[in-house]
Amino acid sequence: MSSLPVADAAAVRAHALVLIRQHRREGGRMLALYAIAAAVALVPAWIIGQITNLAAHHQLTDALITRDVAGLFGASLAYAGLSFLARRRSYILGERIFAQLREEFLASVLSLPLVEVERTSTGDLLSRTTNDIDALARTVRFAVPEWLVAIVQALITIVAMLLVSPLASVASLVSVPLLFLSTRRYLRFARPGYVRERVSYATLSGTVAETTEGARTVDAHRLGERQRTRINDNVRENFYSEMYTLLMRLTWFPTVETAFSLAVAMTLGWSGWLALHHSITVGAATTVTLYVVQINDPLDRIISWLDELQIGQTSMARLFGVASVRDDRPLGGPEPVEETITVENVSYSYREGRDVLHDVSLTVRPGERLAIVGPSGAGKSTLGRLIAGIDAPREGSVRVGQVELAQMPLSSLRRHVALVTQEHHIFIGTVRDNLALADSSATDDELVRALDAVDALEWVRALPRQLDTELGTTGYALTAAQAQQLALARLVLADPHTLVLDEATALLDPRAARHLERSLAAVLAGRTVIAIAHRLHTAHDADRVCVVIEGRIAELGTHDELVALGGEYASLWRSWRSEGPADS
Repeated sequence: MSSLPVADAAAVRAHALVLIRQHRREGGRMLALYAIAAAVALVPAWIIGQITNLAAHHQLTDALITRDVAGLFGASLAYAGLSFLARRRSYILGERIFAQLREEFLASVLSLPLVEVERTSTGDLLSRTTNDIDALARTVRFAVPEWLVAIVQALITIVAMLLVSPLASVASLVSVPLLFLSTRRYLRFARPGYVRERVSYATLSGTVAETTEGARTVDAHRLGERQRTRINDNVRENFYSEMYTLLMRLTWFPTVETAFSLAVAMTLGWSGWLALHHSITVGAATTVTLYVVQINDPLDRIISWLDELQIGQTSMARLFGVASVRDDRPLGGPEPVEETITVENVSYSYREGRDVLHDVSLTVRPGERLAIVGPSGAGKSTLGRLIAGIDAPREGSVRVGQVELAQMPLSSLRRHVALVTQEHHIFIGTVRDNLALADSSATDDELVRALDAVDALEWVRALPRQLDTELGTTGYALTAAQAQQLALARLVLADPHTLVLDEATALLDPRAARHLERSLAAVLAGRTVIAIAHRLHTAHDADRVCVVIEGRIAELGTHDELVALGGEYASLWRSWRSEGPADS
């Protein structure tokens, strides 16, 4: 299993700039409100400085005190109101941007080539759609707005300090080298640490999910101890990756807090010394010191949210990495003029240097029913995937009507060839919604006919609301056999000319599977059907049988011809008959 790519920092910045341009008006209004609020927040410190000056010159009166207290109260109320409006705008903007990013990510996932989905580990996809989405949500909703606001507040406070007394403000710069060097070091090591942390989440999620889904197999093969060891190793890696980022924060945050305290102490001492030597007023010294104390809050938020931004940037890079996977199929191309399937000198390997198909050639005529049989691991399903256009051959060609499947747009390919396996999925929604995935324009009568063709109409009519019954994890729970019948009903609605059925009735009992296949045969009359099966009654009913042994076509002919030949197929047939299948 491989992992999907991760976008580089340049790609993340480019996408972020696009988002900024798209939402610049809303963002500009939000920052303007925060800037006004930040300016109003400076008023109390200035008033306190004025009061200090008046007190130093013994000029305070009841009227002046009342005026200044009223000013403090008014400024506080104004700041609270403006902050509320600005924060409300920032939350709304954050939700809009996150919704856009989530929709873009979902579109990227849905447009992934099926080959890439199958090659990618379950944990990697699961982690990106859960942990990374959650981390990005926190970043977009809170970290980015808070960080931008803190920068605006810090800049306005610095300007105010310089306006009050540039000379007194100089002392606060003592913390800048310490902040710069410690933050630079942190950023240098933080990103790879958070990438490692996210990968460890993906690996752990994948191992736990696969172990849970395959619990019966793990138990049957006594693999419990091995899986427990794998999970423990994954947990250990997750622990060490989190410890790394935690230690980074434990060394960085105290340094930042020390720098803040040093700035306040130096400013207080320096401005006090200037006031004693009459270089500035006591009020100016007080105001500048209060501004340094006040600027610590936005600077602290800048530093604190910078850590969250690193997590968000890492998650964003993983999400944008999905969008970088492009389907190499063309957007347009020639349409087949007829439906002959031609497999010519095809070799295929999942791993370099280990072919599972060797120089396979096969022609399937339009309307023919071909059964592909053979022992497990012989390459039957691989051949079916190539015929369905899921994979492209390493060597040779697979064509429909003389058009290479690999050169056909996916939408065009699926109108000609469709693959149905024993794997299926029921989406959250009604029975009608699940069927309409194959044909959104299908009428209820067409849905009913499709259900009837796969022997599902009876149990669908018995559901509480029939076609409008909710299915999925939050609705009515279908059995594996019922879910497979719905998948076959979708196939009937999709109506492709060539069908590749890879153990499509495997989850049904033999007698029900036999009945269903006979029903489908009537519905699919005139279409090309390529059935990959272990139940050899499918081969018995086929026009021809293709026997695959060790990645090669060993025999090809009708059922009677191959039985009379006395070769591999005859051996398989005798073995299967001797087992006494229920539907024989």
